[in-house]
Amino acid sequence: MYYRNANCAVVVYDITQASSLDKAKTWVKELQRQANENIIIALAGNKLDLVTDSPDKRAITTADAEAYAKESGLLFFETSAKTSENVRELFTAIAKKLPLDQAGPRNIRSGGPRPGVDLRPEASNTQGAAGCNC
Repeated sequence: MYYRNANCAVVVYDITQASSLDKAKTWVKELQRQANENIIIALAGNKLDLVTDSPDKRAITTADAEAYAKESGLLFFETSAKTSENVRELFTAIAKKLPLDQAGPRNIRSGGPRPGVDLRPEASNTQGAAGCNC
């Protein structure tokens, strides 16, 4: 795992495999021990699509994983990579926690800029000749 100078990390476990949360907890501990002390870590329970119609396939309860995430100071989402359920929400939550300027001062009380990432869409006149925002 590469995480030097990382501002955020997403640790994913499989909600249909009980052992996967234990493995995810090991990665979270590693990140908390070795990565930047201000790293934003999100815990994502994946394969939500498999338990929507067949709840008996769930091996890890939402409550258990959410309690672990809360006590560890992690963001928490259950997602489906297959259907993309909650994937955008996961990355939006991470983006909202990222400071706009990692290196500069962030003093909210003095009227300075509020920490976070600007998620507003760019004006359409900023599009390049090919029609993309690059």
